[in-house]
Amino acid sequence: MPEQYYGIRHHGPGSARAVVSSLERQRPSIVLIEGPPEADDLVRWVADAGLEPPVALLGYATDDPRRSAFWPFAVFSPEWQALRWAVAAGVPVRFFDLPFSYRLSSTAVTSARVTCGQPPFSSVGSATLLPTHKGGGGGGAAVAFQDQVDDQSGAAERSVRPVDPIGELAAAAGYDDPERWWEDVVEHRGMPAFEAVAEAMGAIREVSPEDPEDLVREAYMRTVLREVRREHDDIAVICGAWHVPALSRKVTIKDDQALLKGRRKSKVTFTWVPWTYGRLSSWSGYGAGVRSPGWYHHLFSTASDVVPRWLVDAAGVLRAEGVPTSSSHVIEATRLAEALASLRGRPLAGLAEVTEAAEAVMCDGERLRVELIDRKLVVGERLGSVPEEMPAVPLAKDLAAQQRGLRLKPEAQQRMLDLDLRRDIDLNRSRLLHRLRLLDVPWGQAQGGRQGTGTFREGWRLQWQPEFAVSLVEGSMWGTTVAAAATARVTDRARSAASLADVTELVEVCLLGDLKEAYPPVLTALDARAAEDADVTHLMAALPALARTVRYGDVRRSDVSGLTTVTTSLLGRVCAGLPAAAGSLSDDAAKDLRKHIDGVHAAIALLDSPPERERWLTALESVAGRNDLHGLLAGRLTRLLMDAGRIPPSEVRLRLRLPLTVGTPPAHAAAFVEGFLSGGGLLLVHDDQLLELLDDWLADIEDSSFDQVLPLLRRTFGAFATGERRAIADRIANGPSASSAAEVPLDHDRAARVLPTLAALLGARP
Repeated sequence: MPEQYYGIRHHGPGSARAVVSSLERQRPSIVLIEGPPEADDLVRWVADAGLEPPVALLGYATDDPRRSAFWPFAVFSPEWQALRWAVAAGVPVRFFDLPFSYRLSSTAVTSARVTCGQPPFSSVGSATLLPTHKGGGGGGAAVAFQDQVDDQSGAAERSVRPVDPIGELAAAAGYDDPERWWEDVVEHRGMPAFEAVAEAMGAIREVSPEDPEDLVREAYMRTVLREVRREHDDIAVICGAWHVPALSRKVTIKDDQALLKGRRKSKVTFTWVPWTYGRLSSWSGYGAGVRSPGWYHHLFSTASDVVPRWLVDAAGVLRAEGVPTSSSHVIEATRLAEALASLRGRPLAGLAEVTEAAEAVMCDGERLRVELIDRKLVVGERLGSVPEEMPAVPLAKDLAAQQRGLRLKPEAQQRMLDLDLRRDIDLNRSRLLHRLRLLDVPWGQAQGGRQGTGTFREGWRLQWQPEFAVSLVEGSMWGTTVAAAATARVTDRARSAASLADVTELVEVCLLGDLKEAYPPVLTALDARAAEDADVTHLMAALPALARTVRYGDVRRSDVSGLTTVTTSLLGRVCAGLPAAAGSLSDDAAKDLRKHIDGVHAAIALLDSPPERERWLTALESVAGRNDLHGLLAGRLTRLLMDAGRIPPSEVRLRLRLPLTVGTPPAHAAAFVEGFLSGGGLLLVHDDQLLELLDDWLADIEDSSFDQVLPLLRRTFGAFATGERRAIADRIANGPSASSAAEVPLDHDRAARVLPTLAALLGARP
């Protein structure tokens, strides 16, 4: 036979070792690897020390980067080791799977997006057990081509293979866990088993239905093989073991051409991008993934003492978290793992044995500690890297340069970043992270609510994800630099914004990202939307963000002078429209308006403009005295005007006494109290007369109305701080004031009547 077939499992360390040793013995004149032929020009980068796995080939449609796919490689992937061997030995190597350009033009992916998830045109036999879909632990694509396609409703569509070959072979061998069977038979062996695995795959394929997409891919592979045979006599073929029987049997050219007929090519682009072990694991949804990439990395990179070295690393993880773990723990755990493997008849302690041993000896049975080891070691937090000279879109190049300049290294593991915006480097870091969020690259997540506009400090949680590479390709349509692309994106969103609130949000975004060139079109859109929007609540919702931008622009050294005029104009319209908007409101509408009033009131304080504050308080005074005002709003406006010094305490008590009279519906009075006291209960702690007034009103509520009022009061007082509630209770228990205590003397005879009952309840002698 003019070629040798090496049927492998994608991301299998045993397969990787076997491939390298077999290639050393065969010394072929060319190596064919299952993968996208369009990436052949990128093979030369494998020899570059800067290309460090885990990495992935990223392919995308040139005219629509959203249609994309990844082919991940780990250091223990057989394909990666074959590439390294061929490049180092000077042997020609090429990919020979069905071109990605054909797949994009097929009906399965037309107008769809291929995203990170399941391998393409391959089925998931058992995602929790199989590393890929088919093959001797290998999948439908040797380089783990991923293929989760989204239809217009967002649901994933994929073909489902009718058989799980690893599960079938494991069941025939008496194993209930296909992963464990594969480890025992292949990963822990000292010699290749390609012929045996190929024979097993052939037996399964003879009695199993075929996947139509597999047949097309294999037809193309055979076509490439025929072409290569004309020039080479000694060929090494590396592919998923499932495909070996189909590639080695004789099929006519006519039959293969019939399967490939009608396929058209789309224009595609390929590059290398960093990958992570988290995305390589099967739990992430990647159909060709493995459950334990960190463990497989350890198996491949550790020549001897696999179990003790792993447990030493596990002890290091626990010690880093403050868990005392000694050398004796490691020794005892090693003995236990090896004993378990012996009892179970395994050639070597596997992941199950070392995990159980670590849990029993090193973790004291604590599942949280086991999960820590699983996250840090079993899955791993490794992020690959690519050379700086790697071909990439200009946007990705600009981001990489900024990451180096700002000393923000992308990492697979989460880390916290605290920024002080008074420092130039932290300010520029903040701007970069905000700009990236505009481009759908949420590398950083702001912590502690909306950060960065009212303080010099800002907190972020950073974690780099491989799919950000696709977002950068998509974002390149907006510009060649992060700043230019973010500016263009904001400008486009401002033109298409459907509401005033949408545009207002963009104004603050311009501040956070320091997008000076985006301000003019955004302000123009803001003026247009504000003029068109007659809803006062919409105008009120827009003011807080504008006020924050005006107030804190100096913190971020941004010029927001043009925004002051817009904010002042918007406030004038709010003050003019508030009286009409406050009348005859339902409970829900009153709650909504109260929220907006609080927001505008806080925004006025940020503006620190006496004329605007005076205008706003005057508008509140004109509304607060109306008879048709909802109790919630009446109470809230009274409180705001009192805090501002526009109403004396005596007037406040008078206004509060009116809704608390016997003739007023209790629900209206409770709503007034809720509005008046919302925001804190310190007022009741320090104002004895007000507390006494509320206490007397509460005592006078009739039993028939009390159940209606109680939920409102519980909601009001439940929002107070614990210390405030305790202080209010103490003052009520001890009497609001000494004078009131003198006016209502304690009846000792009446109080003494309860002592026998109280003593019986407490189990004490009277």
